[in-house]
Amino acid sequence: MQSVVTVGLDGSPASLAAARWAADEADKRRLTLRLLHAWPLLTPEPAHASSEVDQNYWAKRLVHTARAEAQARHPGLTVVGSLVAHDAQEALLEAASESEMMVLGSHGLGTVESYFLGDVSMPVVAQAERPVVLVRAEARDVGADPAPAGRVVVALKLNGSSDRLLDFAFRSAAAREVALMAVHGRSVPFHARLPWGVDHDVAEELTRDAQHELSKVLRPWSEKYPQVEVADSIRLVNPAKAGVQASEGAGLLVVGRRRAHRHGGAPHLGPVAHAAIHHGRCPVAVVSHD
Repeated sequence: MQSVVTVGLDGSPASLAAARWAADEADKRRLTLRLLHAWPLLTPEPAHASSEVDQNYWAKRLVHTARAEAQARHPGLTVVGSLVAHDAQEALLEAASESEMMVLGSHGLGTVESYFLGDVSMPVVAQAERPVVLVRAEARDVGADPAPAGRVVVALKLNGSSDRLLDFAFRSAAAREVALMAVHGRSVPFHARLPWGVDHDVAEELTRDAQHELSKVLRPWSEKYPQVEVADSIRLVNPAKAGVQASEGAGLLVVGRRRAHRHGGAPHLGPVAHAAIHHGRCPVAVVSHD
């Protein structure tokens, strides 16, 4: 794995927003930024060709423009461009395996559409072993300065290993010099739902048990990153809704997805990751875990 943040470029507003976010993140983490544009029809580099006959002219211009903007915003940042004559999905997955993280543009609400040759961002998110960050284009992104850094939110289920999620979330908060909030959603059982609300005793017991579990999970990471201010939140709603609610005003939402079983089973995104990608109100990092 190389010490790079890779961003996939296709010229859409979402991918350009992703490039800006990736440049900011690479600068904070002191990593190299790689701008990747993949297209199967890219031609071999001509020896001496003018822009009028260079079939790769627009691809080169896309990468060059993004690179110039990144270096203008972060003069000390190392930026490399990469044009790949290959299937976009395969190129992105290969690049993701070589990177600290992959950053892609997202359309947010509804389906994640038309990335490179089609809808490939979701398969990349579902298959990449390294973290993939999805960034949505917003009106303020066009030529705007970076938004004030919001806290990092990590959504935890507590029914399995959370180490990869917490490692990424704490490192992100430390690099950004912001606080971290760990949020856990726990649905209220049907028998505790009363016509006028939730049974108070059951709600207290659920919250107390979850708080104990969450504190136990967070303790070693708080000790490892003493500079990161940590808060936690137990929400008596389903985990998907809890993550989306907590993303309001955040700078980054970190969610997990289960790795595919070695002996069968296709990679897929769970309900928490799906909800975060489509409805999250900030960039969303999807981290694979056991």
